[in-house]
Amino acid sequence: MLYPHINPVLVHLGPFQIRWYGLMYVVGFVLAYMIMVRTARRKRYNLTREDIEDLLTYCIIGLILGARLGYCLVYNTLYYWHNPLEIVAVWEGGMSFHGGLVGVLVSGWIYSVKRNKSFWMLADLGAIAAPLGLFFGRIGNFINGELYGRVTHMPWGMVFPGAGPYPRHPSQLYEAFFEGVVLFLIIYRISKRRLPHGVIFCCFLVAYGTIRFFLEFFREPDPQLGFILGPFTMGQLLCSIMIIFGMLLLQSRLK
Repeated sequence: MLYPHINPVLVHLGPFQIRWYGLMYVVGFVLAYMIMVRTARRKRYNLTREDIEDLLTYCIIGLILGARLGYCLVYNTLYYWHNPLEIVAVWEGGMSFHGGLVGVLVSGWIYSVKRNKSFWMLADLGAIAAPLGLFFGRIGNFINGELYGRVTHMPWGMVFPGAGPYPRHPSQLYEAFFEGVVLFLIIYRISKRRLPHGVIFCCFLVAYGTIRFFLEFFREPDPQLGFILGPFTMGQLLCSIMIIFGMLLLQSRLK
């Protein structure tokens, strides 16, 4: 099966471009806002629509800064050390989920302190909204033809540009489905139960980390890093830390 070769640039506006990758982020943020507003109607969330709009502004800034810096510092340190101006070229791709997660947590904590809101309540709300954002982010990766999978003989394998002549797993689509749709259904179902604040967020950490760990076996390791620990990738190492941290945190929130 041939990769569809979607033009990553949706619209040219003179010297400016609107790219599919950026549009996917916008769609993800809009959906996150809608989900958070809908969820906040439940009595256990003491948030107004204006609160959520302000919170989302903080989180967007934290996400973009964290995801980009996380990728530059962890996945491609030497390149960006020698090409520091390229750090701002977020439209070309290269965003780290784990870095984005740290950025969102830091910005969410700052918001919680400034507005005197429960950090764990905000974390739960974000965990419910995050999976659909992840879905569109992975679709953006697919359109960019990046983060493709390992070589496969399966009939749905695709020949990605710049990835050699052999068909590969469309791992971006696997991740879009499992990290986006499946994870959303899991977290949404958990959120229907009346649990202490922070439990939903902890479940998100464990569930995402587990899903991503196994999907990494289908994804081509970053060429500048390769396998870093036997058959395991940097993504799997970070997900392992995420799972352990989530389980320990879950125990403390359930006490």
